[in-house]
Amino acid sequence: MGDRWHVEVDRSVCIGSGMCVNHAPDAFHLDTARQSHPREEDRDAGEGVLAAAEGCPVEAITLTLMGSGEVVFPPEE
Repeated sequence: MGDRWHVEVDRSVCIGSGMCVNHAPDAFHLDTARQSHPREEDRDAGEGVLAAAEGCPVEAITLTLMGSGEVVFPPEE
């Protein structure tokens, strides 16, 4: 079994660009207020989800490794 990620969207930061949905429509959706939500908070690690997080213009998406809580994205500065 591969890595699993916990996916969070900070809706106080989200600007509703929809880039996450463009990169990973199976992982994110926008509500009627154009705020992003993960379809599943805990999911298998995947390139689409990482691309969505990296493509978010305001870095509203955080990915952490299940179990250890290690931050996968955004990278620590």
